[in-house]
Amino acid sequence: MTKRREKRANRSTVVEPDAAGIDIGAEEIFVAVPPGRDEECVRKFSSFTSDLVALAEWLERCQVRTVAMESTGVYWIPLFQLLEARGLEVYLVNARHIKNVPGRKSDASDCQWIQFLHSVGLLNASFRPPEEICAVRALWRHRGSLLQMASEHVQHIQKSLSQMNLQVHHVLSDITGFSGQAILDAILEGERDPVVLAHLCNARIKSPREKVARALQGDYRPEHLFTLKQSLDAYRYYKKLIAELDRETARLMQTLPSATDHPVPARTKHTVYQRQGNDPVFDLRSELYRIATDVPGISAITAQVILTEIGPDVQRFRNASAFASWLGLCPEKRVSGGKVLSCKTRKVKNRAAIALRMGANSQCRAKGYFGEFFRRMRAKLGPAQAITATAHKIARVLYHVLLTKQPYTETLFHQYDAQAQQRAERRLRKQAASLGFQIIPNNALNRSVEG
Repeated sequence: MTKRREKRANRSTVVEPDAAGIDIGAEEIFVAVPPGRDEECVRKFSSFTSDLVALAEWLERCQVRTVAMESTGVYWIPLFQLLEARGLEVYLVNARHIKNVPGRKSDASDCQWIQFLHSVGLLNASFRPPEEICAVRALWRHRGSLLQMASEHVQHIQKSLSQMNLQVHHVLSDITGFSGQAILDAILEGERDPVVLAHLCNARIKSPREKVARALQGDYRPEHLFTLKQSLDAYRYYKKLIAELDRETARLMQTLPSATDHPVPARTKHTVYQRQGNDPVFDLRSELYRIATDVPGISAITAQVILTEIGPDVQRFRNASAFASWLGLCPEKRVSGGKVLSCKTRKVKNRAAIALRMGANSQCRAKGYFGEFFRRMRAKLGPAQAITATAHKIARVLYHVLLTKQPYTETLFHQYDAQAQQRAERRLRKQAASLGFQIIPNNALNRSVEG
């Protein structure tokens, strides 16, 4: 195996002579270094912290400067951070790009194959935002998990109420709101009079109090009351954890550098902003504008997802097209033998791309430029393609906004549309002239008729 590997390396042009390859597992880690650096060019380490330190020291003794590893679950994170802290250049590689050649497969051969591909310059490092963005991203992803678990307990509350035939969901839009929790607390304290429970509703509840009282007539069984109490306590516990996490997220976001000193622009919608139940406890929109200026076409929650997945610095991508390609929002043309095999977009599991698609879908009734573009693409291509096209346009605009740190404005789009309309008019006039016709505008024709 070693002789075959040395012959293969001699036949290839080595671009990274000090490259190592790592195959990561849950319990064992296999590392391969260039031949001649050690008596054993492939070694096995455990996944304990002391073994990771020994792995890093062995790489330093072998004079390794760059390392390539496969992104396997979350097992790569401790080793990645340790090697990066020691000054090594670490390449986190997509598993699709390092598929082994046909033959016998083992962890030792995998790490040798990774080392060979990295040494000849055939591997590209995956995008990873800076450490401060990664810290905010970890908290924000954990916040999504907490919200999901809290929603499960809301479903448990709904199940307990339905088993007691309390039709609260027919009269209240949110059973975890102010009025819903007041009624639930009164029920758990022993109140059974539906009229008294109905008058606990807030004045903004539109349902008649008589209908609310009828919905609160049910079979109060002890076992269902017990499950209702535990579900409500669990829901409030997760809401408490989310509030604590929001305060920690706000503290970390305040440490990020500012991108602009301009004040936050006013909202363009005429309706009064109402804070949703799952919104953070701090002013997220102001923090996002301070860090990355205004993000067009999407809400503050969606913009936070994009910021935590990408960061405010997009110089890692060479242009907007590369940024859209990384998000999987542009066609991937596959050609073989002069025949186009596919032009579909690449399937990626990217949280930022999902957030951009959600933001694009929300533009179906918007009055701005993105809303007009979405409706035009929907009439031309259909809903699915319109979402992808609008998300692609938002991604390109987002790239330029983050790169230039300039506030978003729609004047440039209107100029492009006017230029496109002028080009279309010149093209139609030229075609009409070639056929012996002349195009007369409607306003000139109306003036001639009136005269």
